Amino acid sequence: MPHNDWIAILDFGSQYSQLIARRVREQNVYSELMRFDTAAAVLRERKPAGIILSGGPSSVFAAGAPQADPAIFGLGIPVLGICYGQQLMAHLLGGKVKPGQAREYGSATIEIVKPEALFRGLPAQLDVWMSHGDQVESLPTGFQTLARTPTCPVASMGDSKRRLYGLQFHPEVVHTPRGVEVLRHFVFDVCGCKGEWEMGRFIEESVAAWRKRIGGGQVVCGLSGGVDSSVVAALLHKAIGPQLHCIFVDNGLLRANEAEQVEATFGHALGVNLTVARAGARFLDALRGVEEPEQKRKIIGRVFIEVFAEEARKLGNARFLAQGTLYPDVIESVSPLGGPSATIKSHHNVGGLPPDLKFELVEPLRELFKDEVRRLGRELGLPDFVVQRQPFPGPGLAVRILGAVTAERVALLQAADARVQEEMLTWDGYARVWQSFAVLLPIQSVGVMGDCRTYENVAALRVVESQDGMTADWTRVPYDLLARISNRIINEVRGINRVVFDISSKPPSTIEWE
Repeated sequence: MPHNDWIAILDFGSQYSQLIARRVREQNVYSELMRFDTAAAVLRERKPAGIILSGGPSSVFAAGAPQADPAIFGLGIPVLGICYGQQLMAHLLGGKVKPGQAREYGSATIEIVKPEALFRGLPAQLDVWMSHGDQVESLPTGFQTLARTPTCPVASMGDSKRRLYGLQFHPEVVHTPRGVEVLRHFVFDVCGCKGEWEMGRFIEESVAAWRKRIGGGQVVCGLSGGVDSSVVAALLHKAIGPQLHCIFVDNGLLRANEAEQVEATFGHALGVNLTVARAGARFLDALRGVEEPEQKRKIIGRVFIEVFAEEARKLGNARFLAQGTLYPDVIESVSPLGGPSATIKSHHNVGGLPPDLKFELVEPLRELFKDEVRRLGRELGLPDFVVQRQPFPGPGLAVRILGAVTAERVALLQAADARVQEEMLTWDGYARVWQSFAVLLPIQSVGVMGDCRTYENVAALRVVESQDGMTADWTRVPYDLLARISNRIINEVRGINRVVFDISSKPPSTIEWE
């Protein structure tokens, strides 16, 4: 998509690089993560309004440390170096970097020496978050110290004539309370961005671009009912209408009533061309007697491709395949400190299609983060229950049923999980939950119901908070809510007589049990 002004972020491997991109986009300015060694000629051609050099785990002295093209500092484009980015800027421009007397990791207070540009209007002292070993000892020619701490004499530096700036601290993290204001000063005051990158404009640009690209062609979209594929379907439906053909594979392993909900939302309410392939019996037959988690995943993936391909062939002459690839998927496909790769994670696309089905990919969301996709969905008029839907594993409930997958066990878990979803939605803390679900364990326990002894199944409750699913912590759910969930499952779902609560974090555990 074209953008009037944007910020290029050269990624040196920091765990916060994506966060820098998100912080810039929160100001309605498009940002894009690029490899650390992107040539100055490429940047000159693409004309960003500014360049940010991210932090990173390396030392500028280390053999093989990632280096930027020194010519970027002569483009006349403002540059901001963060942590390693500041050290690299100083190193490449003739300053001196040295190992710090002590590694600084955690909160610090900087003293603003020159409140120009980045610190205009901010207090003389700022709480910030440091994470570094090396630091700048002497400045390159033309630079001045803008901020310092007792142990870090150059906490920030700047050359206002060339519009080159550096920060030793991380303004993008929440532990730097006013860090976003520092970034705003760079993005707006130094780079002159206008803040016009909004979802309404994105829709206009995207619709126009995909109409031009697709022309009169036909597009196949694998609709799962999740946020990403739903937003792709809504956006492309707006762009090309009846040229879009959605295929929803009901594998019989979905949440309760999910297939009916998808059909009602997209087939009836939105008028999308929708084919529902009801293949639950086929999946369950293929899974009969299989208990090993990875084998389950492979079987489900294989059968999904078979069913999807059969339905796609019926469409005859479709040229394009639409996928819900997101920006984090694109980032993960290109290692910042390794070689580029064209492979997107397999569970984010319809991979492994037969040779006779050769599609050109359509990926309308590949510039967006998850929260931006949700905003886009709302702009397109999708209902909240779709836009706010929690991530759901591709293999469905098969990886939440430990052991063999049968129709009876699927029905049991669907019933238990429905109670979890209903009760969680009543909690005012629901918005911060990444996933909440029930797991059916391969064990039974003794219980007493009425005056009778029972020997029935155990369900585990999993509720986690996360930003991107890469790491997660268990949610401190109120006791009364836990009690309601447990009581409802045990009293209303015949076949479960015990509920346990999973308080593991990722890592070392995973979010899903299989």
